[in-house]
Amino acid sequence: MDHTLEKSAFAVDEKGYYGLFGGAYIPEMLYPNVEELRQNYLSIISQPDFQQEFQNLLSEYVGRPTPLYFAKRLSEKYQTQIYLKREDLCHTGAHKVNNTIGQILIARKLGKKRIVAETGAGQHGVATATVCALMGLECIVYMGKLDMERQKPNVERMHMLGAKVIAATCGSQTLKDATNEAMRHWINNPTDTHYIIGSVVGPHPYPDMVTRFQSVISEEIRKQLTEKFGNPNPDYVLACVGGGSNAAGAFYHFLDEPEVKLIALEAAGQGVSSGHSAATTALGKPGVLHGSKTILMQTDDGQVTEPYSISAGLDYPGIGPIHAHLFESGRAQFYSVTDEEALQAGLLLSRMEGIIPALESAHALAYLEKLHAKPNDIVVVNLSGRGDKDLATYSKALSL
Repeated sequence: MDHTLEKSAFAVDEKGYYGLFGGAYIPEMLYPNVEELRQNYLSIISQPDFQQEFQNLLSEYVGRPTPLYFAKRLSEKYQTQIYLKREDLCHTGAHKVNNTIGQILIARKLGKKRIVAETGAGQHGVATATVCALMGLECIVYMGKLDMERQKPNVERMHMLGAKVIAATCGSQTLKDATNEAMRHWINNPTDTHYIIGSVVGPHPYPDMVTRFQSVISEEIRKQLTEKFGNPNPDYVLACVGGGSNAAGAFYHFLDEPEVKLIALEAAGQGVSSGHSAATTALGKPGVLHGSKTILMQTDDGQVTEPYSISAGLDYPGIGPIHAHLFESGRAQFYSVTDEEALQAGLLLSRMEGIIPALESAHALAYLEKLHAKPNDIVVVNLSGRGDKDLATYSKALSL
């Protein structure tokens, strides 16, 4: 794991901020947990024995490096050079496991015996349940009741792996509510429990810690492009953003390479102005959500607006503070993609390349239609997850 961005303008500062965003806005009861993590995470992950175990598990258990696949037919359609970073081929079917392996090793070093997590699409829940089974730790996952219904295969996988899945029945019964419940659980079990946050959200040090574990994605892209072309930098990197862990990982090693255009795709849902959307940068403003200052969708009096997306993993009312900074600074461009555009992009990839993408990843693919890249441009799309979990949604929406 490379730490080349320690002094970058895009790296977190010593107080946990990316520019104006970040920090740790937490109840007093949580302060000891978060502070213990903050004081120890950097020294733990820099230890040679940690790095060796982490790298071994990534290669032998997760199956890294994941391929950087040239999508020939898709490239012909869009008249440019499209490469898919195949995070869908990771063990458990998404990028989430890169982070859960890193965090479970930290939890073990800190002597924690129980793990709590939140999940939206279920991929982070599955990845957490997987590493808990691997390490023999108790696992509790909070998931919105609505998400449990629309991502049933992942609920069944978590049960199979020995996790206890608890439905969040308040609010919109989605990711925001699952996060609230998981944080509440952690407050009530502070000494023996580690909370594995699945995205680059939450109080410092979580956004930085998750970004570091996911940065293996951009580290590999650079190596793979160097092997193919002798140049580590593509022209574009596209990734979907809910909280934003796959995008943070795909962007990380390109942040200080201004010639690489970074494009983040949010969920417009039924349309940005429809009232059924999760397009945070289009609709949101600065505020505090789940322990950090970021950009979030909120009413005039500061109440969090209910987000909506057909994709459970993008159904979140905010973005991670690193993305708020990338948006505010203009380093990354943020666009939104509707449910219908994502569905059609998922169907297109399935039928042109024989790869069924997660609905989250399909949002990134959908933007290829509007990118208008040049014929010789190298466009990398982070294919963050596979679509097995979304087959029922695809089938119903597309009448397959």
